[in-house]
Amino acid sequence: MERLIIISPQFENDDWIPDSCAGYGYDRSPELYIEGIPAGTISLAVVMDDLDHPIRPGYNHWVAWNIPPIGVIPGRMPTGEILDRPIHIEQGIAYGKHCYRGPKPPFNLLHRYRFTVYALSTKLQLSSDSDKNDLLSAIDGHVLAQGELFGKYRRKHK
Repeated sequence: MERLIIISPQFENDDWIPDSCAGYGYDRSPELYIEGIPAGTISLAVVMDDLDHPIRPGYNHWVAWNIPPIGVIPGRMPTGEILDRPIHIEQGIAYGKHCYRGPKPPFNLLHRYRFTVYALSTKLQLSSDSDKNDLLSAIDGHVLAQGELFGKYRRKHK
């Protein structure tokens, strides 16, 4: 499987996610640049997980699909099930909502977060009430490439 390179102007890989992208700040999704999208890609999907959630490791903060393969997922994605601005994006249920929900670990704990972007050979037919597990089942056999971007967050990290 091919590898995508995921870059964000808001933070470096394995570096601190800024407050602007956190639940304690402005709770805005980061802009994601995707390099290496293979020919034949029909759509992209993105998942953001909290790798250090104390009860449910891999707790999902964002799940979205049917994103055009244009090489960038704009930041500050609005709340909503199906959006056409700034780009087309369909957002499922993550953190109980149809939107990006930024890092918000309790008690000033350090948590690590993973953004995974998938290049898909299809457009997905999923209900807006779908969650990460539904997405992962739907993309099985359709992933042309994938890549990850890691960040960390703690309320007082400086």
